[in-house]
Amino acid sequence: MMNGEDRTVADSVLTQRASIAAAIAAAEAAFRAGGRLFYVGAGTSGRLGVLDASECPPTFGTPPDMVQGIIAGGAAALTSAQEGAEDDLAQPRIDLDARGVRNGDFVVGIAASGTTPYVRIALEHARVVGARTALIACSPPPPDMFAAADILIIAVTGPEVVTGSTRLKAGTATKLILNMISTGAMIRLGKTFGNLMIDLRATNAKLVDRSERIVAEVCEVDRDDARALLERAGGSVKVAIVMNGLGVEREEALRRLAAGGGVVRRVIGGDPPPVS
Repeated sequence: MMNGEDRTVADSVLTQRASIAAAIAAAEAAFRAGGRLFYVGAGTSGRLGVLDASECPPTFGTPPDMVQGIIAGGAAALTSAQEGAEDDLAQPRIDLDARGVRNGDFVVGIAASGTTPYVRIALEHARVVGARTALIACSPPPPDMFAAADILIIAVTGPEVVTGSTRLKAGTATKLILNMISTGAMIRLGKTFGNLMIDLRATNAKLVDRSERIVAEVCEVDRDDARALLERAGGSVKVAIVMNGLGVEREEALRRLAAGGGVVRRVIGGDPPPVS
């Protein structure tokens, strides 16, 4: 029964594809202007926002403050329920101000029920300071929540197998939507080449190996040459690909990438390797 219910989640997300695309564009615009993406939520919604934010640096090589998750109740709420935190009407402003939310940022509120006071106040405050706002909900929100968001992503997932347990279908839908927003924006920033993550940070042996495999595949060289190219590129897969593609050294590759908005295809032309 749970599996049957879960199979409906993707369809509920599909109904929101235009709004999700708008959120991707808003995130990209914020990043290109020096702004940041913030996820704000309580309980499961907050934890999912923190999860998505925390995975951006290793996957896309982003600085830690570029995508941030804010959860009602703070860090303690990640591992221990702080149920009353979502009703505190003063704390959202304090939490956003502590992160320096400002004009040019993009703040995405996550409220599975559509009614979370913490999220509503956070979105209202974000607007006051000039940030653009979006709301992700899995039930139709009330008018005051609607009014706080520039972009509405309302994937109605319906009753849960355990009534009111929004960690189930609503949580799954939220995870899918967050994946699409962050990944879509990073793709548009040039953090990928085809389906390859070319801005990853090689912080462990697995990622070092992946970096070498990507360079070897894209540049059509053996592992030893890929390793040497990465060393000359300061460990950057993207820079190594441009160096090889244009026959230039690291500084010139960096200059060309900056001129091309960070998008490898604009710099070296051609297509990425086919998806294998």
